[in-house]
Amino acid sequence: MTYSETLSYLYNKTPLFQQIGTNAYKEGLSNMFFLDEKYNHPHKSFKTIHVGGTNGKGSVSHTLAAILQCSGYKVGLYTSPHLKDFSERIRVNGKPISQNFVINFVEQGKELIEKASPSFFEFSTMMAFCYFKQKKIDVAIIEVGLGGRLDSTNIISPELSIITNISFDHTNLLGDTLEKIAIEKAGIIKENIPVVIGETTPETQEIFASTALIKHSEIYFSEKLLSVEREPLSKTGKTTYQTNVYENLTADLGGLCQIKNTATILTAVTILQTKETFRISKEAVYKGFKNVTSITGLRGRWQILQKKPLIVADTAHNEAGIKYVVEQLENLPKRNLHMVIGMVNDKNHDAVLKLLPKKAQYYFTKANIPRALEPDILQKKAKDYGLSGNVFMSVKEAFKEAKRNANPLDIIFIGGSTFVVAEAL
Repeated sequence: MTYSETLSYLYNKTPLFQQIGTNAYKEGLSNMFFLDEKYNHPHKSFKTIHVGGTNGKGSVSHTLAAILQCSGYKVGLYTSPHLKDFSERIRVNGKPISQNFVINFVEQGKELIEKASPSFFEFSTMMAFCYFKQKKIDVAIIEVGLGGRLDSTNIISPELSIITNISFDHTNLLGDTLEKIAIEKAGIIKENIPVVIGETTPETQEIFASTALIKHSEIYFSEKLLSVEREPLSKTGKTTYQTNVYENLTADLGGLCQIKNTATILTAVTILQTKETFRISKEAVYKGFKNVTSITGLRGRWQILQKKPLIVADTAHNEAGIKYVVEQLENLPKRNLHMVIGMVNDKNHDAVLKLLPKKAQYYFTKANIPRALEPDILQKKAKDYGLSGNVFMSVKEAFKEAKRNANPLDIIFIGGSTFVVAEAL
């Protein structure tokens, strides 16, 4: 099979959540334990750091990977979903998994796929573990796919667990209250393994604290340990943070949400520095923060695609993430705002739409996936919140029209869904 044929086989034989939603979700770890046994426990060949939470997992995972690479480690990085190509999910020192490995792994695993019927994410997770083993990495940053307790990645025994925050997302699978979601996310807290918590609320903090107590795990709340202040953007567009540990910390990622993520990352680094197996210098931290996108290939986090007009793409897609995006848009110079927006059909649309700026021209669209919400339905919902604009049946058409209408001093924002951003990129 060719690479494209291999991916088509995978998408058809192993249901892909980003394409079809909850029907692809398989509750429980029995399939993962079965695959792990068949592939001889590859994740035990390297150290791991487990990153869960609702928002910020990708930014935290990529920045930690960059810092560890700058410290001289060979680093595996497993994240999801991908924006342009499947290979983005599995990287070693920033380089995507080779197409030949994907082809051969799927070819050799066909019998297992037919027998066990794993989900796309289950099989991809095992592929990542096997690839990291073959590449003889030192450490892997493993991002949770969905939830935590029953996520496919939760068979690992990490050096450190990280939970970035808790907010409403995938409520049909994880629960409809912050407490229920926190219980699922807290499932990655392991016996005698330290855990770093980013943002909390009183109810989620109690759940994390009690879970850590039961698991005899040291727990670190980054909000209590680190003070992070964000300085105004420099002329180069870079963000600088002042913290009680690192002064003048220049960051590649400039979204307002990164203030909280920075505290989480630096707390995690501090914990890793106490372990004999990790040597992380201050220089590596500075270099990793400053160059995370070029080192790891991260895209879609307040990514500036063009300056005249200013075109920004961000993958935020739930209430908590959109709050940061809207605040950041409001902080920009007052210009005409063009919003290219699409969403998937299983999200809380009202929670997002009520936050979006009313003084903007909207281009309602949809990504080319089965889960996409039809743009005319999105337009109708948006009208209830005072948002107006036209319907476009593809991201390409919507983006093209926004660029045609915008003058050089205007702002074009692309978002609402990871998949809309992927197609725009």
